[in-house]
Amino acid sequence: MTEVLFYHLQNMSLENVLPPLLEKTFERGWRAVVHTTSEERADALDAHLWTYRDDSFLPHATWRIKDASEQPIVLTIDGHNPNRATVMFLIDNAPLPESPEAYERLVLVFDGDDGVALEAARTVWAECKSRGFDVTYWQADERGRWQRRQ
Repeated sequence: MTEVLFYHLQNMSLENVLPPLLEKTFERGWRAVVHTTSEERADALDAHLWTYRDDSFLPHATWRIKDASEQPIVLTIDGHNPNRATVMFLIDNAPLPESPEAYERLVLVFDGDDGVALEAARTVWAECKSRGFDVTYWQADERGRWQRRQ
C-alpha cells in the first residue's frame, strides 16, 4: 500500500528541509524522483543539492541528462519516473502522479505559511485518505525536529 507523508513547513525553507529527507531516502537504498513545477525551480534545486553542505554528497540529476535512468535521485517537472523510483517527492504544489499506487511512498512537502499550498495539501490529503493510502502528517517542533501529528 502506498504511504503518503505530508511535511508541513512553517518558518522553514524547502532548501533546508529537502536535502536531509533525500539523504535519508538515499541511505535506505531507495530511488527518488522530485517533482517540481518549473524548470527554474528544478535548476535551482539541482545547484543547491550540490552545495547545501560542504561535507555532503547527494548523487542526483535532472530529467534532461541521458543517464537519468541510472541516477538514484532525479529532479523532474513532468511527473514522470525516469529512474524507476519507489519514492516521489511532491513540492511546489506539484500534483499527485497519475498512478500514485505505483510508488511505495509519496512525500508531499508544503509551505504552511502559503494559503494556496495549505489548501492544495488539504485537498490531496482528502484524496489520499479516500483512496485508502496510509497517510501521516509531520510538523517540526520548536527545535526543528519532525514530529508525527494526529
